[in-house]
Amino acid sequence: MKSRKGQLVCQHLENISRKALENYQNIIKEYVKGRHGVYALYRKNNLCYVGLASNLRNRLTTHLRDRHAKTWDSFSVYLTIKDSHLRELETLILKIASPKGNRQSGKFIKSQDLKPLFKKKISKAQQKELALLLGMTKEKKTEKKEIKKVKGRKPILAAYVSKSFRIRFKYKGKMYKATVRKDGTIFYNKELYNSPSLAAKAVVKRSANGWSAWQYERAPGDWVLLDVLRKM
Repeated sequence: MKSRKGQLVCQHLENISRKALENYQNIIKEYVKGRHGVYALYRKNNLCYVGLASNLRNRLTTHLRDRHAKTWDSFSVYLTIKDSHLRELETLILKIASPKGNRQSGKFIKSQDLKPLFKKKISKAQQKELALLLGMTKEKKTEKKEIKKVKGRKPILAAYVSKSFRIRFKYKGKMYKATVRKDGTIFYNKELYNSPSLAAKAVVKRSANGWSAWQYERAPGDWVLLDVLRKM
C-alpha cells in the first residue's frame, strides 16, 4: 500500500468541458460540493484563470455568469486533503503560469527573496575575479571576535557552519530551542555542547541522536532535521 504521507491532492477532475458543468451540475456536485481545492479555467487548452475555493461547486457555477463567463470552455479541479497550503499553492501557480484572467500575481505568506543575496554573492565573485586579473590579491584584514571555546574534541558541526543559526527540538509536547554558534558549538540552557547528540541528551536526560532530534530553519518557515545539513 502506497504511503499518503505528505499528500496534498486527494482527487482530481481534469479537462472537463464547460457544457458538462452547465448540463450535469448535479453529478459534478456529488464530487465537489463543499470541497476545497484549486481549480483552473481554460480556453482552447490555454490556461486563462487559476483560483482556490472552500466550496468548489459554488465557485465554478459562479464563473458561468461572472466576468470570466465568456473566457473559458473547459476546467480542471484538484481536491485537497487540507486547506492550510491552498493560498501558497495558488500563489505558486500564478507566479509560474501568469494566467491572463488573474488580476493579481499572489503573495507568499513568508518566503525569503534570494535575489538580494544572489546579487551580493555575484558582486563579491566579480570583485575577486577583477582583483586577480589586475594583480590585486591582497585581502582586507578583518577583526575576529573572540569565541569562547568549550573543552573536549572539536565541535562536530564546525565543518558545516559558517554563521550562527537557531535550532529547535520538540520533546513531549514542549519546544526546546538552542543556538549553533559559528564555531560549531551548540549553546543550550547556558551551556555549550560539542555535538547535537550531547545537546539532545541535555534535553531528554539520556542518550539521544541529536541529528534526528534537532531541526534547523533551512529557509523561512522550512524547518528540517539537522541531519539534512551534513548531507548537503
